[in-house]
Amino acid sequence: MRALRIAGAVVGVLVVLLVTAVGALATQSRTVDGHSMEPTLRNGSRFLVTPGSADQVHRFDVVVFNESVRNTTIVKRVIGVPGDKVEIRSSTDDAYQVLLQEAGSGPWYRVRVPAWAGQDAFGGTCCKADGSGSTVAQVQTVPAGHFFYLGDNPDGSADSRKFGWGEVPKVIGRVSMHTWPLSLSWGIGGRPTLTETTAPM
Repeated sequence: MRALRIAGAVVGVLVVLLVTAVGALATQSRTVDGHSMEPTLRNGSRFLVTPGSADQVHRFDVVVFNESVRNTTIVKRVIGVPGDKVEIRSSTDDAYQVLLQEAGSGPWYRVRVPAWAGQDAFGGTCCKADGSGSTVAQVQTVPAGHFFYLGDNPDGSADSRKFGWGEVPKVIGRVSMHTWPLSLSWGIGGRPTLTETTAPM
């Protein structure tokens, strides 16, 4: 009898944990609407937002936030955090070069995102003082409380190049994993790499 009671208690705990996990997935899971983050996040797929990650930005994380200009919720990749210097320039041999100086000092790096390959012909140049695209390449410092963001499909993304800096207090959370379809790997992947480069002129 004692063994049965213990087994029943274990089953009960497991059921509670399962219900809690399903509830968490339901409340923290969101659906991708659009193609601006492909192939990292595909249209119609679902992903999980990490609980407790609101109002936070970390360089290169994918985040969900409220974009002020259109008053809509979007998901993009953080490229520059407060204090970073950023620039986007074009060249004869490469149409799209995103440059970053971490914390505004030290070496300059070229940011490379695996997903950008073949989707970065348009690119454009950046940035104006508000973080949006400019007619010529210009270095700007990401101001306190803001961040610079791009889509993983840069040719099909409306991001900082159009709307300027994102606002840290409007971040809903960090994307942690895929939840649907099951054919996708759980991890988000596509994390950028940095290659040291010459400083902007």
